[in-house]
Amino acid sequence: MTRGKIQARIVADRLQWIERMLEEIRGLPLERLEDFLADRRNVWTAESCLRRAIEALMDLGRHILARGFGRGVTEYKEIATALSEKGILEEVDSERFRILAGYRNRMVHFYHEITEPELYEICSSRLDDLEQAAEALRKWLTSNSEMLDRSV
Repeated sequence: MTRGKIQARIVADRLQWIERMLEEIRGLPLERLEDFLADRRNVWTAESCLRRAIEALMDLGRHILARGFGRGVTEYKEIATALSEKGILEEVDSERFRILAGYRNRMVHFYHEITEPELYEICSSRLDDLEQAAEALRKWLTSNSEMLDRSV
């Protein structure tokens, strides 16, 4: 894989996608489980938006590694390790990333095991994990802005 500049357009797109998906989740009735489950569409919206937000985060991590360091990564959990090895994520953020990658894999491959109360719990009280992981990448990119290609 050839090293180059990290595309600022891709960074902005993925970070915006994460924010949009989290906004959609926060727009759901998350005060009480009963309210969340009252409309079946809430469950499907929460699942889809959460999965998409995590995938956008993983895609951003993979883009940083591929373009900025010439390192190709295929497995989502591997992204966390590689980001840590390159000094992009501190250990606490790397572990958070790894957990999110594992949950995304569970959502895709073991979707039938995820319960509605579990999904509700994550959406009502654990979205900050995703925000903190995205913020860790944003901070690193800000302090390493010379690695960004800002051309259109």
